[in-house]
Amino acid sequence: MPNQGRRWFEQRKEFVAKPKDPGATNESPDLFTRCPDCSQPLFNETLRDEAEVCAHCGHHFRLAADQRLKLLLDEGTVVLYDEELAPVDALGFMDSKPYTGRIDATRKKTGRNDAFWSASGEIHGLPVDLGVFDFRYMGGSMGSVVGELITRLFERATENKRPAIVVSASGGARMQEGVLSLMQMAKTCAALARLKDEAGMPYISVLTHPTTGGVAASFAMLGDVIVAEPAALVGFAGPRVIKETIGQDLPAGFQTSEYLMEHGMVDQIIPRSDLKSSLARLLRQMLRLPSSSTVEATNNNTGGDRDEIAGDLSKPDVDKAGAT
Repeated sequence: MPNQGRRWFEQRKEFVAKPKDPGATNESPDLFTRCPDCSQPLFNETLRDEAEVCAHCGHHFRLAADQRLKLLLDEGTVVLYDEELAPVDALGFMDSKPYTGRIDATRKKTGRNDAFWSASGEIHGLPVDLGVFDFRYMGGSMGSVVGELITRLFERATENKRPAIVVSASGGARMQEGVLSLMQMAKTCAALARLKDEAGMPYISVLTHPTTGGVAASFAMLGDVIVAEPAALVGFAGPRVIKETIGQDLPAGFQTSEYLMEHGMVDQIIPRSDLKSSLARLLRQMLRLPSSSTVEATNNNTGGDRDEIAGDLSKPDVDKAGAT
């Protein structure tokens, strides 16, 4: 034997090369993500625990819709609606591939029927109707189904006299549905108007990166209060298109949430870690409810519970407060 009489670290092991199976996939997961702002490597598990926010510089990565629901709504209160609604190719649209092919491929990738999650739940004990865009599904584009889901969310909030919140992350109207997608802008805005006129309930719009096109040009900018995450891209057309159209250089930070707040189009920029508590505080102010600390002190003294809050939302004086 060739290795006979040699010590173990001197023995040569025969190497047999094996061709790689072309159908095999790399099963080892990615462990790190590099931050695009500070270039620090981030351990993915830690990044998930931090709600996809860089611990070094505060860069906000895109947050999946299901993670967003878990972040904002109290545990055990989440109820999803209208998950069975799915888009159809009414126009027989074809670009580089048929629209039906894009729908099937995206459904397999995301496990969802379309780009919007419609839910109800509680934020620190306050009942709300909450909608979240899923950017993984064709860039969060708004077609007929997304428009219907948003409309039903506003109608449900109107019927139950609950505040509504929509977290936007969208490239705008879905081009594969043509004018049908553009019609959703008016449809959703009409339903939102009824929420304010008939129920007197507030609507808070949360802008995340990116919020553009027909979504930014409709309900996303019609909130009683409009808040945004840091450094989110918000606008109708992209900066390159605007620059080519007007033939001028754009100011620094153009179309970021910070730029929009400086020019009065966004009310507040809220880091993701503070978003839930900030939304709860805004809702209490808009509904003229006592602060959470006051409620806690009252409950400790009188034995009250969250059911009293739900009852307060249907009182006439609260309804009028939301409409002012």
